[in-house]
Amino acid sequence: MLKPFNKKVAGLCLLLIFLLSACDNQAPQAKYPFVYSDGIMGTSFTIKASHLPETVKHELLKTQIKSLLDGLNAELSTYESQSALSLFNQNQSVDWESVPSALLTVLTESQRISQLSAGAFDITVGKLVNLWGFGVDPMNFTAPEETILNEALVNTGYQHLVIDAETSKIKKDLPELYLDLSAIAKGYAVDKVALFLEEQGINDYMVEIGGEVRLKGKNINQGAWRIAIEKPTPEKRMIQKVVPLSNISMATSGDYRNFFESKGIRYSHTIDPRTGRPITHKLASVTILSDTAMTADALATAMMVLGEEQGYQLAEKQQIAALFIIKTADGFEEKSTAAFIEFFKEKP
Repeated sequence: MLKPFNKKVAGLCLLLIFLLSACDNQAPQAKYPFVYSDGIMGTSFTIKASHLPETVKHELLKTQIKSLLDGLNAELSTYESQSALSLFNQNQSVDWESVPSALLTVLTESQRISQLSAGAFDITVGKLVNLWGFGVDPMNFTAPEETILNEALVNTGYQHLVIDAETSKIKKDLPELYLDLSAIAKGYAVDKVALFLEEQGINDYMVEIGGEVRLKGKNINQGAWRIAIEKPTPEKRMIQKVVPLSNISMATSGDYRNFFESKGIRYSHTIDPRTGRPITHKLASVTILSDTAMTADALATAMMVLGEEQGYQLAEKQQIAALFIIKTADGFEEKSTAAFIEFFKEKP
């Protein structure tokens, strides 16, 4: 779900930005001609450009980017009561409804990933997320009652959302169906900002929103962008590895930051839509490389739900570039798909 800017959440993301910046290897005298950091969608964002065309004005570009992000928030947020998404959630009609292009695009890709993952990714999980205290409702740090959980589960399922792309209309066949785009909307926003930069003639950039990243061209030192993948430890922020990236998007999903413990049981914020309950497997985080941040964002969540075995099998079958970090008795184990390994091979 897309939240109003939250300083606590932003603080965590700023630590991530520090990791990103620390990996940039820029010389002391090298300064990016454009750097813009602010808050949106309940998190923070940072945008860097290595070169700006003479016709592009620094402050105007900031204003245009913020306006673009505010517009997306107004369409995709469950925290904005009058957003296109919220109005659809509030309306218990099962009739067709017209939706704006951004929402239609995100919903269409969401349904594709849902089908690909056999429901491990499912944007209709919103009410379940709320019940576990990870959504719009305040966190209560207690597991919901079985009867309430089962009632919500009955009203969940991506199959109950129908999309007509030709007419830009959608409908639900369950009046109580509630959509949550938190696992894909930030990636879509990254893509929209990146494409806007390219329209301005900017072809060397890094766009990051809440940890989802899209990169093109070169950094300030004329090399690949160096991006940190975080070690999945809740105690403190550390780098697992640094990867050189260009002309690609990256997203990471993990269960090591957002969770609560009750009666000796640890509950992850990652909810399995098929069971209505938090995941319990040993996968600590998964990082996806894809052409778009929207797809990488959704796939990272899907693989996180599937776990280290089923997720890896699906990623290999679909030739998805994925890095799995798995909890073991001795720490963490990395497991990469063939596509992920191939991406970093030196080309002849």
